[in-house]
Amino acid sequence: MAAALQAQRLFLTASTSSSSSCTTRRPRRNTAAPCRAALRVPTGLQTTAAATTPADLTLKLDWVDARLPSPSSSAPAAAQDGSKAVEKLRAVAEAAADRAEMHDIIGRQRDNWNHLLLHSTNSLTLAASAMAALAPAVPTVGALKASAGVLLATAAVTMAAVNKIQPSQLAEEQRNATRLWRQLERHLRAALAGPAVTDDDVQDAMDRVLALDAAYPLPLLPGMLEKFPKAVEPARWWPRRRPQPAKNNRSKSFGRRATTTGNGWTPELEEEMRGLLRVLRAKDEHQYLSVGKMVLTLNRSLAMAGPALAGAAAVSAAFIGTGEAGSFASGAAVVCGALAAAANTVEHGGQLGMLFELLRNCAGFYRKIQEDIEACLGEADVERRENGEVFETKVALMLGRSASEMKQFRRMASASVKDEDIKDYAGKLF
Repeated sequence: MAAALQAQRLFLTASTSSSSSCTTRRPRRNTAAPCRAALRVPTGLQTTAAATTPADLTLKLDWVDARLPSPSSSAPAAAQDGSKAVEKLRAVAEAAADRAEMHDIIGRQRDNWNHLLLHSTNSLTLAASAMAALAPAVPTVGALKASAGVLLATAAVTMAAVNKIQPSQLAEEQRNATRLWRQLERHLRAALAGPAVTDDDVQDAMDRVLALDAAYPLPLLPGMLEKFPKAVEPARWWPRRRPQPAKNNRSKSFGRRATTTGNGWTPELEEEMRGLLRVLRAKDEHQYLSVGKMVLTLNRSLAMAGPALAGAAAVSAAFIGTGEAGSFASGAAVVCGALAAAANTVEHGGQLGMLFELLRNCAGFYRKIQEDIEACLGEADVERRENGEVFETKVALMLGRSASEMKQFRRMASASVKDEDIKDYAGKLF
């Protein structure tokens, strides 16, 4: 018993002295200082296990750093950045849904404008023409010719204003914008349901939103698209691609004799896409731009003829009942008024503005497919491209063709085939 008490006192004394020496010898580290402990049993101490216990038993804990490792700050920061990107992308998706609703409402309103203004203007013109025809045969010629002149002048001003804004074209812009905004919203919802959202996804979504806002503006004045442009260009509702670092654009995986595949891409598929690209540029886009120019020319002619004829009818109505020129003025007012109504009916009843916008959108549709193909083929590393088979299926669906029909465009990539020799169009959908 006495031996055990002596050993306990020796242990406490040794540990206390060791701790004090540890404190004086080693400087304190940041928050937790390491320590050294030692247990020594003198040789003179007799225990029951003396025969088996070593003469000098030492237990040392040599400068163990008691500080716990600090948690990695990169993981929480990455999670926080990811949650912010998700919130941003969700906000963009909500904005896209709101834009789609706004364009849908405004599109219906402007379609109503087209119908109401068409019928109202024609009613004014035809009623004034009837008054001008009856004015020489009634005693109240002054009242009738004044009424006819006022109605014809009102019709001329109304025609000029309506021809400037082209309500049918405005309605078509909003209808197409509604479809594209809903398409963008579906794309963003699918991205939110994916495994991860990055800042690049958010930036790409913002670029697409700004491009759509610029392509189909909501305001009427100012900011309205030019209805009679000097040059006909395809509509553009997608952002321009950012310039990539200069690289060798020739595929690293496919040479002249390459027979292996990579990410669904083969040399035959690349030739097929190059031939399709040539057909799209030479036939489909060119066709819609050419027809668009003809429609624009006709629409511009009718837009100038309608108000001019209505104005001439109003001036002629002022001379009704003035001597020998009175009967001639009445006939001129009637004829010019009828022609103005006819021009207005062909222009807005036929919705030439809508037709022009439709042709621009179709040309833009084919231009977008071209840029997608160029961007895909421009990527040198096939592993970084979209899967070749999936990309071919997407393009075939957009063109209204099957994947097997796409193989016929492979021969169009040959330099021996001239643009004049290409007879078929790539798209069947439009």
